[in-house]
Amino acid sequence: MRKLPPAIWSVMNRVNRRHFLVASSAVATMATRSAWANAAGDRVRVAFIGTGNQGMGLIKRVLQHDLAQIVAVCDVNEGSYGYKAEDHFYGREPAKKFVDDYYARQKTGYEKCSVYSDYLKVLERKDIDAVFAIVPDHWHSDISVDAINAGKDVYCEKPLSFTVRDGQRMLDAVSSSDRVCQTGSHERSNPITRFVCDAVREGKIGTVKKFITKVGYNNKVGPGPGWQSMPVPTGFDYEQWLGPAPKQPYHQDRCLYRFRFNYDYSGGQITNFGAHSNDMVHWAMNWDDVGPVSIRCLDAKFLPKGSLFNTATETVFEATYPGGEVLRCESGPEMVQARFEGSNGWIQTGYKGTTASDPSLLEGLPEKKDDMGRDPHSAHMANFIDCVKSRQTPVASFGVGHNSATLCHLANAVIRRFPKHGDESLRWNHEQQEFIDNAKANEMLG
Repeated sequence: MRKLPPAIWSVMNRVNRRHFLVASSAVATMATRSAWANAAGDRVRVAFIGTGNQGMGLIKRVLQHDLAQIVAVCDVNEGSYGYKAEDHFYGREPAKKFVDDYYARQKTGYEKCSVYSDYLKVLERKDIDAVFAIVPDHWHSDISVDAINAGKDVYCEKPLSFTVRDGQRMLDAVSSSDRVCQTGSHERSNPITRFVCDAVREGKIGTVKKFITKVGYNNKVGPGPGWQSMPVPTGFDYEQWLGPAPKQPYHQDRCLYRFRFNYDYSGGQITNFGAHSNDMVHWAMNWDDVGPVSIRCLDAKFLPKGSLFNTATETVFEATYPGGEVLRCESGPEMVQARFEGSNGWIQTGYKGTTASDPSLLEGLPEKKDDMGRDPHSAHMANFIDCVKSRQTPVASFGVGHNSATLCHLANAVIRRFPKHGDESLRWNHEQQEFIDNAKANEMLG
């Protein structure tokens, strides 16, 4: 890892460790399998820390594709509605029941899943090989570092970090261990994304100097100025959920899926969607250890002061890279995640398909599923489990995740410092991991 200035280490070392939390983001249905592929003793034993809608969606994929043995689940929420969709009932008890019911339907013997509210208890278990940390961003660093120090391999959801300094702390923990660590940037396991990035790397659209990436609009509405606190629901440990974040009165729109719209816990849609779309550019350009030299905000919109949601609702920013290349990231419907414009044409990909300036650029475009019929989320977790067994580096290591998350954090820094001034830019020293001649902006890195 790069050597950091003493002042930065002092900020990193002040991280206040506490306890645990919950999770978030999108679920999938699944078909059950008739039998396990391997004997239980030959399987990687994993625990899920965070069983919200993203955690439950990944649990279902692990079971559907028989990737590992789930032996424990953990969450600060016993169980409730109120996640991304109001009818989704998630938390540690629903997760335990789902896992136990699934294994009970198998024809071979099964081990009941343990349930915890404190992730430290999970890490104490010597029989757990790896953990999936599917929790809000402000908990990614503490849980991942604690898990690494406890000898566990770690799959941590994207964006890898809550701040640049958190990401450095995570890299330091990895570099001091022999642990296998994967960032949940599942586009790295998407055959279509790989096809597009390969086309750019191979020069099929010529020299690329411009990239356009998208981040989605806010998909939830929170209370405006004058909002009132609410009683903490029974079965939800709000103090543990807050953990290292500032103490704030409880409101249901502060937690569960909606955490991402408050700067105390996340970076808004820039870190949510941007951790995917901007990572595609880094992948296509071989920039996994390359950062911008400057970044500027062209536009930013916010809700009225005093609203519970305080992250930017709409943004446009530009990052300039060492070769003069410009990445423009803007809010919009995420039909197109990333567009690459070259001297000989363009190619773009997103949730609604992949298109190009010349149809010949799309010859050989693969299906979205891999050779084993797995969606990108499942293939990404399978890559992690394979690497746990082989001790190889996964496709989205913590280094990969840190570099892409850092770009998003830099964008938030400039957006919050200069939300209305397109001529203002912040200069970035990638090697030192700090802004040049801007102490106030550097304060935002931690």
